[in-house]
Amino acid sequence: MCGIAGLAKLDGSAVDPAPLAGMCNALVHRGPDDAGTWAEGPVALGARRLSIIDLAGGHQPIASQDGRTVVVQNGEIYNHAQLRAELQAAGHSFATRCDTEVLLHGYEQWGEGLLERLRGMFAIAVWDAGERRLLLARDRFGIKPLYWTIKRSGAPVLGFASELGALRRLGLREEIDPDALEAYLAFNSIPAPLTIFREVAKLAPGHLLSFRPGGEPQLREWCRPVPARADALRPEGEEQLAQELRERLRDSVRAHLVADVPVGVFLSGGVDSGALTALAAQESPGSVATFSIGFEEESFDELALARLVAERYGTNHHELVLSVDAVSLLGEVVDAFDEPFADSSALPTYLVSRLASEHVKVALLGEGADELFGGYHTYVANLLAPRLAPLARLVRPLVERLPSSSRRVSLDYKARRFVRAAHLPPVERHHGFKEILAPDLRAELLGGTRPHPPADPLGPWHEHWAATAGSEELSRLQELDLNLYLPSDLLVKTDRASMAHSLEARVPFLDPCVAELALTLPAAMKVRGRQKKRLLRRAVEPLLPAEVVHGAKRGFSVPAAAWFRGELEPFAREVLNGAQIVDPGVAVRLLDQHVARRDDHSRPLWGLVCLELWRARSA
Repeated sequence: MCGIAGLAKLDGSAVDPAPLAGMCNALVHRGPDDAGTWAEGPVALGARRLSIIDLAGGHQPIASQDGRTVVVQNGEIYNHAQLRAELQAAGHSFATRCDTEVLLHGYEQWGEGLLERLRGMFAIAVWDAGERRLLLARDRFGIKPLYWTIKRSGAPVLGFASELGALRRLGLREEIDPDALEAYLAFNSIPAPLTIFREVAKLAPGHLLSFRPGGEPQLREWCRPVPARADALRPEGEEQLAQELRERLRDSVRAHLVADVPVGVFLSGGVDSGALTALAAQESPGSVATFSIGFEEESFDELALARLVAERYGTNHHELVLSVDAVSLLGEVVDAFDEPFADSSALPTYLVSRLASEHVKVALLGEGADELFGGYHTYVANLLAPRLAPLARLVRPLVERLPSSSRRVSLDYKARRFVRAAHLPPVERHHGFKEILAPDLRAELLGGTRPHPPADPLGPWHEHWAATAGSEELSRLQELDLNLYLPSDLLVKTDRASMAHSLEARVPFLDPCVAELALTLPAAMKVRGRQKKRLLRRAVEPLLPAEVVHGAKRGFSVPAAAWFRGELEPFAREVLNGAQIVDPGVAVRLLDQHVARRDDHSRPLWGLVCLELWRARSA
């Protein structure tokens, strides 16, 4: 795990490597153990290293003996030992045990074909001096981030880095992108390739950028995980597939445990992290460290369920109870995300990452399980909607008048979402169940600040939907979450919150060997009736207490609805009254409606507060 950065002169002349030092310094939290730079001709590469594999020998950048190829990477390659053996058999010699050197020789052997062989999470930069080509690539799920820009003023360069804050050291023209702002208000995060600044882009998951000095960057998609067509689904029975899934998960966890430093597990009370804990305990020679976070609000607390798993497997268990006082950390959390980000679960993730970093350098997390195996309530709602849409229209006036609750299981909130969206086409319906701010409210909040009509945030959703024709409808909706929501929200949260504390977060459910099976499952093995993650629960049933296997999904959310009606209200009111990006009058109106329990606006309010805090703190 590292932070990487680099520069390439557009015209092919010698690059000035001086800005690279500042870029790498901005990434020190991602790699406090080691630092290195390399520069020759038109290209300069840099890295900050968090040492996980081959602590002494994994210094980056790594160059080939003839100097033709240079590599930096952020991530971990879990099949590096197997690839190393294959490359050695082909005549390659290695000087280290680190996975980055495997990338170097792998590129020399297979070129871009290397990417399809990699099992892991990565953002990679390769300079091929012979071809005079810079190659940037991101893993298929977008677990690791990569930002890039072309700075045309002064000495024109292409710059890239693991975080936006490093690119800001280049002196960019930091003009807010209205399309990114529109998307943020719709999703509470900014999806690739957009960033908050017009001049900067994210490399999208499963994409690569190829650049030759003297030309323009060329982008293409090298991989996209998609569901199988309906006529190509796995035909086996549930028990056989459950056994296969259990063994694939075991293999993934075993691979994700490989490290030369201590590894732990984030343990909630849910089936995903419980399964990882169980398998990690079985595959580890010693006691596994587990880390849980709880809440003073009873309906949000899962510590009791987490303890059941920890006790069953004798883990070295650590807990932290989050109170509303943790809101004082909100500015600190905003700083960890270099652009506006408003998933409120970032706060507990940030705190549990800090807790874990005091004991381990690597932690396993359950991200990806819901998208692959059908864990969200919205999937149930989508299955029910076609039958209940007429009824939803009839009862909507009554539902809209229900008072808003502050509890986690808020039936009024779910009912409002359902009756408002049940009649819509699949893509709009799926978004409607989770939409942060509707188009009319977005227009009110942004007022006359938009220089032109913004792009429709759902444009990429429709492109993905069209590309999965022939698959079951539920699987197509899961593909939207897997390839759009997951990398734009959950994986951003996981990466930034963990890396702020120099902790490597690994996500075994997003191993290709696990995803390959999930993408070929019939929809009924994932969601049937009100049952979610059917096959996953069946697979891990022998490993976990019944209360965990059959427990309701709670997620990792904070009691934001209660906070905005209590201790957080004065702070939120102060921030929103001074809003400069959005209309303060509209923002405060949403807060007033929330406090009066006319609706649950906690998610948009959290997003608006984070947006304005980001503006104030990043100026």
